[in-house]
Amino acid sequence: MSENDPERVRAAVGGDVAAVGAVTDAAYQPYIERIGVVPQPMEADHAANVAAGKVFVTGEPVQGLVVIEAFAGYLFLDSIAVRPDAHGTGVGRRLLHFVDARARELGLGEIRLYTNALMWENQKIYPKYGYEVVERRVDGPYDRIHYRKRLD
Repeated sequence: MSENDPERVRAAVGGDVAAVGAVTDAAYQPYIERIGVVPQPMEADHAANVAAGKVFVTGEPVQGLVVIEAFAGYLFLDSIAVRPDAHGTGVGRRLLHFVDARARELGLGEIRLYTNALMWENQKIYPKYGYEVVERRVDGPYDRIHYRKRLD
């Protein structure tokens, strides 16, 4: 993939902060009514996450993004967001494959994430990509299902 390939996943830069916020809001907005609270990714400090090197985007203009953070022994997938009009086009798959590759690149053998228990669409998606349920736990107003994926 070339530098200008719209399917490339790249580190977000300062100029992407507005797009990161817009894509995140568009992706998570439909869940507010269902879960009864604003999803945490919508309240994130996108500028700080971009500056810290945690955000990776794909598409020109940005179609999707992941927010990831490395910890001892695992990579935490904090958020994945795809513009609603890009659903079904492979953006999410591309991002999940990127997360796998990034974890391996960093020498980490596991990826962890959680999703709200009422975001049932995600509970169908993650197992298809090798994630297994670890536990269900309530954290404040959030009822979360925690997943992990062990990498070979």
